[in-house]
Amino acid sequence: MANRLALVTSIATQLMAATPSTTVAVSEQVLKTLVDQLGVDAAFLRRNDHEIRASKLVTEWPPRADPPDPDPLAVVSFTTADPVFAACAHLKKLSVIQPDPELSGYVRQIPANHRNESLSIAAAPLLSGTVTTGMLALVKYRRAKWRSEELNTIEAIASLFAQAQARIVAEDRLRYLADHDDLTGLHNRRALVEYLSERLAPEMLGPVGIFYIDLDRLKPINDLLGHTAGDWFIQDFGRRLRAQAGTRSMVGRIGGDEFVVIPDRPMSPADAEKFADRLQRSLRERVDIHGHTVTSTASVGVAVGIPGHDSAAELLHRADEAVLAAKRGGGNQAVSSTEDMSMKSLFRKDIELHLQGEIDDESLLLYYQPEVDLWSGAIVAVEALVRWRHPTQGLLLPGSFIGIAESTNLAGDLGRWVLRTACAEFSRWQAEGVRPNTTMRVNVSPIQLASRGFVQHVVETIDEFGLPPGALCLEITERAVVRNIENTRRTLAELREAGVQIAIDDFGTGYAVLSHLKDLPVDTLKIDTVFVRELGSNAGDLAIVRAIIALADAFGLQVVAEGVETSAAALTLMRHGCHRAQGYLFSRPLPSTGAQALLASRWMPMPFLADSQALVI
Repeated sequence: MANRLALVTSIATQLMAATPSTTVAVSEQVLKTLVDQLGVDAAFLRRNDHEIRASKLVTEWPPRADPPDPDPLAVVSFTTADPVFAACAHLKKLSVIQPDPELSGYVRQIPANHRNESLSIAAAPLLSGTVTTGMLALVKYRRAKWRSEELNTIEAIASLFAQAQARIVAEDRLRYLADHDDLTGLHNRRALVEYLSERLAPEMLGPVGIFYIDLDRLKPINDLLGHTAGDWFIQDFGRRLRAQAGTRSMVGRIGGDEFVVIPDRPMSPADAEKFADRLQRSLRERVDIHGHTVTSTASVGVAVGIPGHDSAAELLHRADEAVLAAKRGGGNQAVSSTEDMSMKSLFRKDIELHLQGEIDDESLLLYYQPEVDLWSGAIVAVEALVRWRHPTQGLLLPGSFIGIAESTNLAGDLGRWVLRTACAEFSRWQAEGVRPNTTMRVNVSPIQLASRGFVQHVVETIDEFGLPPGALCLEITERAVVRNIENTRRTLAELREAGVQIAIDDFGTGYAVLSHLKDLPVDTLKIDTVFVRELGSNAGDLAIVRAIIALADAFGLQVVAEGVETSAAALTLMRHGCHRAQGYLFSRPLPSTGAQALLASRWMPMPFLADSQALVI
C-alpha cells in the first residue's frame, strides 16, 4: 500500500508540472514509470476527439521500433475501431480487454514475437464529468491475472491523467482565446501586434508588408438582414481571406469588419502593391445570404515597414490611414500609405487631441469679413469666421478644425460659442454707433441645424443681446439643407418666424437643393468662391454665375458673391446683376477691433468703378 501511494504521489507531482508544450514528454515518462513499477509489458495513453469521433494516440511506452507511415494507431475512428479502441469512446469504468489476435488492429502493431500470445489489457477511462475524454491502458503480453492493487493504481493514475488533461485543455483554450478572435477563429489584435513586432526586430529580414482590409458593406447587411447574417458574412469573408492570403501568412481580425494580413516573406513596396491589388480583386465575390445575393467588396490599405526602423504600432497606423483613404475614395480599391498621408493624419490627430475642452474665449476668437454693395461701397454685412489659437500650431483657420469638430461631436459646442460671441460683439458695436441696418452672418453646421433645441437657442441668444429683427443671418450649406429636407424646412420656417434671415452658403457646388428651393424660406444665395475667383477669364464659371444670378432673381432672393479678389471679377458680377460681394479685393477677415472700425466708417473705396466704360453691357 505504501509503495502504491508513493507511486501515485510521484506521478501526481509530475503531471501537475506538465504544460501544453511538455505534456507528451511528461506522459511518456509516466508510462515508463508504470511499466517499470507494475511489471507490465507496455502502456499507451489516448485522448478522444468527439468532434471527429476518433481516438488519438498521445504517447506509448515502449515506443514501437519502426511504426508505419501513416501510423494506423495515430487516429482511430470510433466507428471502425476494434474492441481495444472502441472502448475509448464511452468507457466509464476500468475494464480488462482480451483482444482477438486475428481481429485486433492493435495486436498487429505489437512486436512480432508477442502477437500469438494471449494479451490482456487493463483499460481505464479518463473522465471529465460524464464525458470520456481518453483512455489509459496497460498491457500484459501473457495473459496473467491482474491484481486488485494494480487495477486500483491504474484507476488512480487515469484519474490524474484526466485532471491534467482537463487543465491543459483549459489552458490551451485560454491561450487560444487570448490570441484569436472568437467569431472567425483568426488571430486577434494582440497576436498580430506581437507577431508584427517580432518581424520588425532589427535582426529580421525586411521589408515587411502589412495589409489592412475593411469590408465595404457590412452595415447595410446588419441593418437589412440582422446581425446573425452579418456575423455569417464576416466568418465567410474570414475564410476566403485566409485562403487567398496563403497558409503561411498571419491573418487576423482586429475590429468589427477590419482584418489584417501580414505575409511571412519580405516585400518591397512594389511587390506589396501587386499583392494588395491581387488580394483585393480576389475578395470581390457575390455571396448568397438568406436568399439575398450580396456583392462582397473590400478596401485595402498597404504599408511597408523596415525592421529596426518602424514599430508595429506605426506600421499598423499607416496601413489604417491608407485604408481610410481607400474608403473615402469610394471603397473597393487598394491604396498605399504615403508620407503626405502620414503627415496629414498626424496633424489631424494633433488637432483632435487639443480641440477637446478648448472651446472657450481663451482659445477661440472671431474674425469678421465685410460684405459690400458693389455700386455704392456701403458695408451691408459682416460674416463671422472662427479662428483657433492652437497651443503649438499658431492661429488656425476653420478649414483645419471644423471637420474634426463635426466628427468628434464638438460642432454643437463650437457653433453655440460662435453664435453667442458674434451676437455679443455685434450688439456692442451697434450700441457704440455702428450702422443699424448692417447684418451679422454666422455659419451653421449640419449637426447644429439638426440638433434638438437649436431654434430655441438662437431665439434666446437674439433676445439676450437685444438684436433687432433681420440683424442676424444664418448661413447653411447645400449639404445641410438636403440632409433631412423635411426637418430643414421646418427649422428654417421657425427661424424665419423669429426674424432670422437665411442664406445658402457655397451655392452652386452641388445644385442638390434646386428642387427644393421654391419651398424653402431662404433670403440669400451666396455664390461659391470656386466660380468667382476666375471670373473675367473663365467662360465656364461665368455661365454658372449667370445661371445662379438668374435663379436668385426668379425667386426674389438676394445674391452675394464670395471670394472676389480682382477688379475684373467685381466688374463682371456687376455687369450681370450681382450687387453684393465679399473677398480680399475689399478686405481680408479682421479681428474684432478692426472690424468695428471698418463698420464705423460705413463705406469702402471702390477704385475699380473709376472706369465707367467697364460697366457697359
